[in-house]
Amino acid sequence: MKSKATLTNARSAFHASLLGSILTTDPNGVVSIADKHGKASRAISTGLVQKLGQETIQLKQSGQTSGKKFEDICRTFVESTFATLTHLRPGEWTIKCVTGRGGLALADYEQYEHLALLASAVRNNPELKAALGNDYAITPDIVVFRQPLPDSQINAFQHVVDESIARRTLLRIINNPLPIIHASISCKWTLRTDRAQNARSEALNLIRNRKGRLPHVVVVTAEPTPARIASLALGTGDIDCVYHFALPELQEVVNDLGYHDAKELLDMMVHGKRLKDIADLPLDLAI
Repeated sequence: MKSKATLTNARSAFHASLLGSILTTDPNGVVSIADKHGKASRAISTGLVQKLGQETIQLKQSGQTSGKKFEDICRTFVESTFATLTHLRPGEWTIKCVTGRGGLALADYEQYEHLALLASAVRNNPELKAALGNDYAITPDIVVFRQPLPDSQINAFQHVVDESIARRTLLRIINNPLPIIHASISCKWTLRTDRAQNARSEALNLIRNRKGRLPHVVVVTAEPTPARIASLALGTGDIDCVYHFALPELQEVVNDLGYHDAKELLDMMVHGKRLKDIADLPLDLAI
């Protein structure tokens, strides 16, 4: 018998981790990702849990707790799967959750190093603070980054560089000691209107405030309602793509329930390359 693909196994483990922690059903039959006031949201959420595996009956955890756990589980999935693709994307890669730093976590990376200087200037200048606000403050949930390389590694197979050439490129450690951010991943356990707009604002700030190449800017969500997913996924120019934690299962459930408008909306997002499954994410990060 042919063995399952690595991504298939990782995706199953991802869902098992969610089902064993925050993707739960309360004693009243309401799944933790559902809007308890929305009939369609409750029905779709129940269908998703039934397709993904054994449900756990327990009270819903707080939104902050669920959100943080979702970030951790997403990080584990991306870390385990992206590590299998180093033959496609060579380099010394790190995937980590971002905590603290008051919106300045990205100042640790070369493309956003200047944000620390900007924040210092704003603190000392009330007029500048009034003009800029906090548009420079960006805190993604998960970052993927690589280290710059020594010349010995760049020259491993042929003499590519010496001290007289390519003295501005970020990839050489003699030019740049800071890590280079490759992707910013925003994790939204569910999507209400404010959360969708927050994700867009984060993406636009990443675009406007960078120096150099823009990192991948993506959102991962477990939102069950296609209309709410569409509030973030539709349109172009800010977010690369939205990745759903169980897209094929969502499509099946919506079809099984006979929600024709929701099915058309999902089809439009998928065919328009605005919505993909979580399993697509590590390969897209290798582009």
